Amino acid sequence: MVLTASTMLDLGTPAPNFQLPDVVSGQTISLETFAHRNVLLVMFICQHCPFVKHVQAELAQIGHDYSDQSLGIVAISSNDIQSHPLDDPEHLTAMATSLGYNFPICFDEHQDVAKQYTAACTPDFFVFDAHRKLVYRGQLDDSRPSNNLMVTGEDLRGALDAALAEQPISANQKPSIGCNIKWKPGNEPAYYG
Repeated sequence: MVLTASTMLDLGTPAPNFQLPDVVSGQTISLETFAHRNVLLVMFICQHCPFVKHVQAELAQIGHDYSDQSLGIVAISSNDIQSHPLDDPEHLTAMATSLGYNFPICFDEHQDVAKQYTAACTPDFFVFDAHRKLVYRGQLDDSRPSNNLMVTGEDLRGALDAALAEQPISANQKPSIGCNIKWKPGNEPAYYG
């Protein structure tokens, strides 16, 4: 495990499009899937990472708490399943089912989507407004597996609430911290490391 921080992609960056399979439904998910939603949350997660396991129940809770609002949510796993087979679609499906995720979880087999979003760690969070411009990238909250702070989702929830209310979000955002994305050999992006 390499402790890695998110890249803090420039605010205002347009959401890169993608077309990825939802491991549960088999449907292809893209930005167009969420065209009827005012805000979009893109999360890079995986099944095996202790940082994701630490917050996975809160991610499920966020999905349920915001289900009646104009928020689209998609989770993406980009890890190399040759080196980390627990992150394969079968294990991702089992995770989504057991946790009651009500949002798609997609498998980024070629890791292209992770690169487009400059995702670096799991978990890594990106919030886009109605114009699909980046308004938040950073941590869920201050809790980590080792610091005994309660998982609240405070930072991410605050950003989601502001975006949904079309209110400004402070640019003073803390990077997410987690395991590095497990890149395929020779596929590491220039921003990684």
